[in-house]
Amino acid sequence: MDALANGLTTIMNNEMRNKRECIISPASKLLGRVLRIIQLNGYVGELEFIDDGRSGKFKVQLLGRINKCRAIRPRFPVRVDKFEEWEKKFLPSRDVGILVISTPKGVLSHREAKEKRIGGRLLAFVY
Repeated sequence: MDALANGLTTIMNNEMRNKRECIISPASKLLGRVLRIIQLNGYVGELEFIDDGRSGKFKVQLLGRINKCRAIRPRFPVRVDKFEEWEKKFLPSRDVGILVISTPKGVLSHREAKEKRIGGRLLAFVY
């Protein structure tokens, strides 16, 4: 069971139905960090963690800006000089969308990782 893939699929399904918010269950730390990156880049609005005594839930406000978001499986390793190849593979065009990457410095978008000159593993893409 992949909590990240389930969460991003839930967001996509609710976006396609023009919902204003969605509840993602189960929650995980990785999913929370990925949602934070998506929020910082302006694709979703307010995030709220709901503690239900089990694994928890995320309540996400949708803004209608996501065309597609998916988890990338398997989680490919990426070097700094290879980001453009992966952008061409997963994103529709230059400067549209983000790749979410797990690095030694935490979960970052591919633009932040380029600035900091660090590689990592691909987690997801959003545009």
